[in-house]
Amino acid sequence: MITFILRKIGYGFLVLWGVVSLVFFLFNLAPGDPVRNLVGENASEEVIANMRRKLDLDLSVGRRYALYLNDLSPLAIHSNVVESRIYFNPDEYSGFRVGFGGEGKSIYLKTPYLKRSFLTDKSVSSILAEVLPGTVVLAVMSIGLALIAGLLLGIIAALKKDGFYDRMILFVSALGMAGPSFFVAILVAWLGAVVWREQINVTYGAIFICLATLAAAVLFQKMKKGYVWLMPLLVVVLFFLSVFPMRVEAFVLPGTGLNMTGSLYSVDVWKGEFLDLRNLILPVITLMIRPLSVIVQLTRSSLLDVMQQDYIRTARAKGLSEWEVIFHHALRNALNPVITAVSGWFASLLAGAIFVEFVFGWKGLGQQMFTAIENQDMPVVMGGVIVISAAFVLINILVDLLYAWIDPRVRLS
Repeated sequence: MITFILRKIGYGFLVLWGVVSLVFFLFNLAPGDPVRNLVGENASEEVIANMRRKLDLDLSVGRRYALYLNDLSPLAIHSNVVESRIYFNPDEYSGFRVGFGGEGKSIYLKTPYLKRSFLTDKSVSSILAEVLPGTVVLAVMSIGLALIAGLLLGIIAALKKDGFYDRMILFVSALGMAGPSFFVAILVAWLGAVVWREQINVTYGAIFICLATLAAAVLFQKMKKGYVWLMPLLVVVLFFLSVFPMRVEAFVLPGTGLNMTGSLYSVDVWKGEFLDLRNLILPVITLMIRPLSVIVQLTRSSLLDVMQQDYIRTARAKGLSEWEVIFHHALRNALNPVITAVSGWFASLLAGAIFVEFVFGWKGLGQQMFTAIENQDMPVVMGGVIVISAAFVLINILVDLLYAWIDPRVRLS
């Protein structure tokens, strides 16, 4: 197991090195001069030269690449000379010396240094530390709720295969997969923060329309099995629709009181900055719809396949209850594709749901990355990509370990 983990970590570092190299050359060889954007077109040549030296843009691409890798590496060589490009500045680096490298250089063990922003001159680490918690909270809440609800609905759909509940769950999950993220975000924001922000008066007409729709769906399902005698039930529902006034108020639903925009922390004139968990509700609902739909369909299909295996029939022949058969034997062996989907979705959500963050005004990694790309702030963009890549690598390693824990066949192989 230790060899397996070390091998996965080694592969992870190779992937990170490839991503860092690709992103570095992609942004450093792109057309455009970020210095001109910073100092303006009327700046003197002396100011431009000083700024280029400060940002290491006066060096060749190869030397800049070597310096960037040296800054990122936990074990790096730094000079003891203040004027050197690789001087170990305590204000920039966090670490300590572990050996001498000769010629006024030393070997340091330190945290990776992601440079400073071109625009604000703040360290990239501090910029990402401000926005990353908001995205992590959104991703964890969304994927956690989607996993719980998706597993339950998928199990119900598998147990009620080809029945009414199965068809309804599959229909709703297909709608969830078909909705584009930007459209779903706008729809949820409009319904939750505009239409339903204040209380809603529910009429008898609305109630009976919902009941008639449900009754029609049930009757359509039952009539295919020969239950034609249930047709009078639909007639009764239609009769009530014609008798009861459509606009008479039945009851009042309280409003959500939610805002269309907001972040994890809100600012109040009297309280100052405070944790505002209400702002999580609408973005979490938006982000969980698509992974929920995927988890439902994967759980259903995988569980149906597992339930046909010989060991399930053996477990039932032993007299085990259906609960034990499903949750102790079938579900555990059906979780592999679900875990793969959840890990991919979680990593994607960490990458930043840009549309959702823009619609809800959420302060997160996706919005920060978009702003940095728009302003050619290369250190912030590269730092964000490195953090996202590290999250992907770490999640993949954890998923491989989880496979081995859930499925004995993976441990044996």
